[in-house]
Amino acid sequence: MKYNYPSRGEERKLTLIKIGHTLIWVFFNIVIFYMLYAVIKNKLDIWLWLGYGLIFLEGIILLIFNKMCPLTIMARKYSSSQKYNFDIYLPEWLARYNKQIYSIIVLIIISLTAYQLFMK
Repeated sequence: MKYNYPSRGEERKLTLIKIGHTLIWVFFNIVIFYMLYAVIKNKLDIWLWLGYGLIFLEGIILLIFNKMCPLTIMARKYSSSQKYNFDIYLPEWLARYNKQIYSIIVLIIISLTAYQLFMK
């Protein structure tokens, strides 16, 4: 089977997408872990609600793009790799289970927020 290696320009574009995707991933980690901290500390402030807005927006984007990040779709143009981390600088296991891991964390945040709002 013949493999088509990406050109230097395609490699550069893929690298930029991977950097951008990784930076967005780091940003959302900061958002999600602040949200977790906030609900544990009963600090239901504007930042928590902005975090919910960002998570909701991310969910809408994933729904629009059939559960795929638009950056993954863009990166696919420059790589035929079947690895889960072809489009982001993460370990492959984390890239593979990223949605499941963070969905569970967000569900915990939602549960704790509901508890703080309605049970205390």
